[in-house]
Amino acid sequence: MRIAVLVPDPDYPEEWRWAYDVEADALASAGAEVEPIPWTAVPADVSSFDLILPLVVWGYHLDYPRWLELLDRAQAERWPMLNPPALLRWSSDKAYLTELADLGVPTVPTLAAEACCDADLEEARRRFESDWLVIKPPVSASATGTHRLGPNDDLPDDSRGRPMIIQPLIEEIAKTGEFSLMLFDGELSHAVVKQPAPGDFRVQPHLGGVTMPAHATPVAERLAKRALAAAPAHATYARVDIVPDDSGVLRIMELELIEPALFLDHAPDGGAAFTRAIMSALETVREEPLADR
Repeated sequence: MRIAVLVPDPDYPEEWRWAYDVEADALASAGAEVEPIPWTAVPADVSSFDLILPLVVWGYHLDYPRWLELLDRAQAERWPMLNPPALLRWSSDKAYLTELADLGVPTVPTLAAEACCDADLEEARRRFESDWLVIKPPVSASATGTHRLGPNDDLPDDSRGRPMIIQPLIEEIAKTGEFSLMLFDGELSHAVVKQPAPGDFRVQPHLGGVTMPAHATPVAERLAKRALAAAPAHATYARVDIVPDDSGVLRIMELELIEPALFLDHAPDGGAAFTRAIMSALETVREEPLADR
């Protein structure tokens, strides 16, 4: 079987092999021939691939229209893509957090601003009863465009007049970190905790954050499954980021359904559950195109 894993554009500045290699090795151990293909240079004919996995499409947020065009093509040409294009499209815009909240899923409180301005910050501070805020673009990754704002901070120029999501700053992240639960075919595989560098609130490794194995509590597992159940399509692979708020209530920070680092190096089974889910989907796609699911 041949599997294409979509990876960053050659000009993408961050190191990505650490995420790709462990996933590709897990698939190769099941007998797959794995080929990395830049998501910005997918060939016209992909019919030789049994599955297409956008597992490392890092940088899609930097050329969002091109990413949406790729998803449109995948759906029109009925690619055997996991996760399916409709789910990837929904997950690309973090405004989905407001949808989850409307469905009763505990999420980090989120205000979506179409053209962010000072009045939006004032509304967020009033609504969240918090002087400290975090703002980020709704289409983003690697903490790009993310800012922490105190009570007297002005709206940054790169955020003004742009679509942004606004959330209260959760101080607990600096103390306990952000928990990531990996689920394959909806079942928990393993978990990690990501902690920011001292004085920071962002947990990404390139910003000094550290990642360690963690135990997922039954409450966290139930929350992750509840959030996935509210998504518009089945997720073969998912990373659910959960944080405790300052009152200790667990809340969804993000559903990473596109290109999440899955931290298979921390999986007790070495990634076997990941591989089983992908192979199971391969059997399914032979019976029912994923574009129809």
